[in-house]
Amino acid sequence: MKPTLLLILVIVARFSVGQEIAEKKGYKYNNNFDLSLSTNSTQQTGALSWVHLHSITKKKRFKIGYGLRFTSQIGKNLTYITAPASLVAKQTGPQVLFSKKYLENVDTFRVASSNHNMLNVSINIQYTIKEKWDIGFNIDAVGITFGKKVNGDYQSYQDTKNVSSQPASPTTLNALLVGENDHGSLNSEMYLRYWWSEKWGVKAGITYIFTEYTTDNQLRLDNNRWRNKSVLGMLAITYSPFR
Repeated sequence: MKPTLLLILVIVARFSVGQEIAEKKGYKYNNNFDLSLSTNSTQQTGALSWVHLHSITKKKRFKIGYGLRFTSQIGKNLTYITAPASLVAKQTGPQVLFSKKYLENVDTFRVASSNHNMLNVSINIQYTIKEKWDIGFNIDAVGITFGKKVNGDYQSYQDTKNVSSQPASPTTLNALLVGENDHGSLNSEMYLRYWWSEKWGVKAGITYIFTEYTTDNQLRLDNNRWRNKSVLGMLAITYSPFR
C-alpha cells in the first residue's frame, strides 16, 4: 500500500505543478499594462494601454495580439493639412500608399493649441529576444476621439494671402484604412523593451501619431477634414501582473 500511496502522491504533486505552470503560461501570462510618454518640440502625448498577446510559434517568441489604448495629446502651433485621400491622392484604396501627393489640392489649417483624447482598439506585433528583450510594433485600429473645440486659421493653396478663422472639433470616429484613407486620430509605436524583473519592464522607441480636426464649414473643394502627422520620442513602463 505504501508504494502505491507514494506513487499517487507523486502523480498528484506533478499534476498540481503542471496546472500551476499552465495557468501561469496561459491567458493571464501575456497581459501587459503600459504607461507611456512621448514628446517632440511641438506636442506631447500620454498613453495608458492594455495588451494581450498570443504566441504563434513553437518557441513562443513571435506574438500577435490586441489591446485597448487611451491617448491624450496636446500641441502648440500645429499645422493641419487636407486629409481625404480623394483630394490629396485623387484616388482611394490601398494604392494611395504609392501615389503622389497633389499639392494643388492641399490647404492648411493652423491651430494655436491642440487637444485630442482618443480611445482605440490596437493591433500588436512583438518578437522576444532571449526572454529579457522585446522588439515590437503596435497601431490603433478603430475607436473614438473627443476634445475641446478650437478656432484655427484656414489658408487656401490658391490664395495664400487670405486667412480666415474657422471653428473646428476633433474628428469623432477613428479608423485605420491604409495611408491617406485613414480617418480620425490614431496612435502607433515602434519600441524596444527590457524586462528588469519578472513583472516590470521599460521600453523606448518612437510614437507616430495622427490627429484630425473637422471644421464646422465645408471649405475649398468641399473639404472639412484636416490632419497632422507627427513623430515623437517615446519612453514607457510596462507592468505584467501575471508573469
